[in-house]
Amino acid sequence: MTDKNIAFVGLGIMGAPMAAHLVRAGYVVTGHDHKVTAMAALSDTGGGSAATIADAVADADVVITMLPDSSDVESAALGQHGIYRNARHGALHIDCSTIRPDVAAALARQAADHRIAAVDAPVSGGQGGAREATLSIMAGGSPDEFARARPILGALGNTVVHVGGHGAGQTVKAANQLIVAGNIELLAEALTFLRAHSVDINAAVRVLAGGLASSTVLSRKAPSMLARDFTPGFRMDLHHKDMGIVTAAARQAGVVIPLGAHVAQLVASARAQGNGGLDHSALLLGVERLSGLEAQPGGRL
Repeated sequence: MTDKNIAFVGLGIMGAPMAAHLVRAGYVVTGHDHKVTAMAALSDTGGGSAATIADAVADADVVITMLPDSSDVESAALGQHGIYRNARHGALHIDCSTIRPDVAAALARQAADHRIAAVDAPVSGGQGGAREATLSIMAGGSPDEFARARPILGALGNTVVHVGGHGAGQTVKAANQLIVAGNIELLAEALTFLRAHSVDINAAVRVLAGGLASSTVLSRKAPSMLARDFTPGFRMDLHHKDMGIVTAAARQAGVVIPLGAHVAQLVASARAQGNGGLDHSALLLGVERLSGLEAQPGGRL
C-alpha cells in the first residue's frame, strides 16, 4: 500500500461512510469536517480528525474531497490554508464531489502548478451505495493518475471506470444526473397515473420491474415513494444544483436537451415549493400538485 495516508475532507451522508470504508480497508484516514460530531464518528471507526484542512493534508499521500458544490471544492483546494498550498509535493487529490467539468479541469491545472496530481472521480449510487461500498465511480485524469487512484476508489465502489482526461468524470456524472432525474420524474408520473386509475400499485410495480421499464430507479425509489418516505438519500437541493451543471454544460457544448431542461424546471419547482431538503424522489409531490392530488408527505399511495 504505497499511498497509505489519506486525508478525507467532507464527512457528510456520503463522505462519512466512504471514509469509514477506507479505514476498514487498512488506510490511515484523517478526516476534516465543519461538524465536530462527524469527525468524532470517524474517530469511533478508527480514523483520525484534524481541526483544519491544512492540518489534515500535511502528511497525506492522498486527499479526497466530498463536498456539496464547485465553490466548496475550490475553497478547500485553493487559498493559503487549502489543500494545494499545504499538501506535500507528489500528493494525489481525488475529488469525489459533483462539480462543474470546467472547474474540475481548472483545479487539475492548479494542482499541477503545486506539483500535486488530480483526479475528478464523482460517484453515483446515493447514500445506500456509499454505505454498501457499491458506488459507481467515473474518473477523469491521466492514465497514470487513474492507476494510482484505482485501488483507493476500489474500496468505495464496485464499478470504477476511467472515462477520459481531467473533467471527463464530471461530464459523465452530469449525464448520470440527467438520466436519473428523468427516470425519477417519469416514475413519479407513472405512479400518479396508476393511482388515478385505482390500479393495485404494488402489483403494477412488480410487473413493471420484470419488463423493459425495469431500472435501478424503479427498484430503489418506487418502494419509498409508495410509502411516501422522502427521507433524503440524495437531497432535491443537490439534484437541483446538478441539473444546473447539466444545462450549463449542454449550452456550452451547443447540445439541445429539451426533456432534460424541462425536468430541470420541475426539480426547481419542487425546491421552490419547499421540498429541497427531501429526497429527490419527492418529485412525486410535484406531479401530485400538478394533478390536483394530495401532495403532502405521510400516508401511502
